[in-house]
Amino acid sequence: MEVAYQTAIGRHRTENQDYVSVFKNAAGQQLAIIADGIGGNHGGDVASAMAVSHIGFLFQSTQFEDHSVAETWLHKNVQAENEAIIEKSQKYEDLRGMGTTIALAVLLKDRMIIANIGDSRGYLLRAFELNQITEDHSLVNELVKRGELSKKEAANHPQKNVIIRSLGISSDADLDTYTLPLETGDLILLCTDGLTNMVSDDEIKEILLQNISAKDKCQQLIDKANTAGGLDNITVLIFQEDEEVTA
Repeated sequence: MEVAYQTAIGRHRTENQDYVSVFKNAAGQQLAIIADGIGGNHGGDVASAMAVSHIGFLFQSTQFEDHSVAETWLHKNVQAENEAIIEKSQKYEDLRGMGTTIALAVLLKDRMIIANIGDSRGYLLRAFELNQITEDHSLVNELVKRGELSKKEAANHPQKNVIIRSLGISSDADLDTYTLPLETGDLILLCTDGLTNMVSDDEIKEILLQNISAKDKCQQLIDKANTAGGLDNITVLIFQEDEEVTA
């Protein structure tokens, strides 16, 4: 599959605390990770870089034959990285309170694993339909689930950026994983909330359905978020079938 990613500072931030990369293991299987740092001037960029680079480095020496083994590996190593971020934040005063969200995708032979902690998301475009696979670990999403807010009210809620689960904040980093069959024509999107707070799912879908390269789709999504205001850092990553790309 073709993969492309892009990150941008947005129009209102002075630094980019998002981090993104793709890694390949000994069996040629791919891991894509994005992270959105938390902590303002207190190390959010350090936490996001740690999460992506450390987990990715360890992945490179793996070789998974079964998706359940891959899921177990993810839970173990994300938990270990959570402990590493906490340890570093406690060691250095200027890093106190740092943390990060994380969203990732692992592509196996005929399966995909999409996972997250926080409000960075994983989407699947299949048969012309776009579905959010991950669930936001946010205060407003909990209120929506309890019926105390509508989705429309949640989109404009003053506390919509308050997350209730992340790496580096507590000792329990519970990773949600979703394992799905990998089908011909699938497109996977990982993104931080700098995209989804600015661009609706329908607008995202419209861009993803275009018969253009993954790189061009990333650029259009970034441009769309910036045009809408660019209030936060924006990071997007796309896996799509190679044959969907036009010459």
